[in-house]
Amino acid sequence: MTGIAIVGRGAMAQAHARAWSELGLGDNIDYVNTLTAGPPLTFAPLARFEPDLGVVLRDPEVQIVSVCTPTPSHASIAIDALRAGKSVLLEKPIALTIADAVAIRDEAARSQGVLMVAHVVRFFAGYRVIRETFEAGTLGTALAVSAGRFSPAPRPSTWWHDESKSGGIVVDFSIHDFDQLNLFLGRPLSVSARRARPDGPVEATVDYAGGGVGRATGFMGMPTGFSFASSLDVVGSAGLADHRFSGVLHPVASDASAPDAVQDSVRVQTAAGTSERAIPSHNPYRSQAEYFLECVRTGAAPDFCPVDDAILALAVALAAKRSLGSGAPVGVETA
Repeated sequence: MTGIAIVGRGAMAQAHARAWSELGLGDNIDYVNTLTAGPPLTFAPLARFEPDLGVVLRDPEVQIVSVCTPTPSHASIAIDALRAGKSVLLEKPIALTIADAVAIRDEAARSQGVLMVAHVVRFFAGYRVIRETFEAGTLGTALAVSAGRFSPAPRPSTWWHDESKSGGIVVDFSIHDFDQLNLFLGRPLSVSARRARPDGPVEATVDYAGGGVGRATGFMGMPTGFSFASSLDVVGSAGLADHRFSGVLHPVASDASAPDAVQDSVRVQTAAGTSERAIPSHNPYRSQAEYFLECVRTGAAPDFCPVDDAILALAVALAAKRSLGSGAPVGVETA
């Protein structure tokens, strides 16, 4: 029996609980670990509230820990869980500093458990289709990649609006897009980030060792009532691919959401012609949990979403944050 503990109880904790529930494991969620008690998570009806993480980690029935807490706590929680031999599904970003991220990676290397950083965009079906198309050689060599994400302002939060705790928009939000740029373009060298006004969109340009260029645009100032939208465009030496996602974030509980696509499609254009594919509605958090569970059960490394890639995405995001503050290009410092 796979015992699961969820650390945290915000929107991401709800999303993880829903994913485990859709895999038939809702009743396997044994604990919800938070400092203050609250109503049960919708998809974890049997979970016991436990404020002491040590109690959770000492329970031999718990095999998997979903870490869904504010980013400053990621390193200590993940390291303690890995040290206890648990497998850890850790929300992104992996940490707020490269030093903490490396410490998590090093502990995972010593642990009997499996570590995966939950870069859930890798599990959105449209992004997966473009990745598979690229890896099949259809697009040739990636030359330029553009990615963006757009949402209304986040809900009031004592930690998210403090950039010393969240990293701000480029570290907590645009990191998804930096991860995608790295996936196609390889080793990042430097980042130039700018915004025209303090509350405006952030645009970051990333130069890559192979000569490619990436661009990420993030904005969390769309009007109330706007749902969410994201895009990915890959320009290759043999063709183009683009993805458009427009999602309605529908509540599954008072503080939870999961994407429900209004538009989700991929278009590929090569010398052979143009094809367009509609993506069926799906829950990427379920796909992510399913993949992670298979890694835990088989002992396989999570090569679809490796920890080194999470660290590299963080390195680009931190460089973008520094560039935004200085107004000058900043080199990417990798671990």
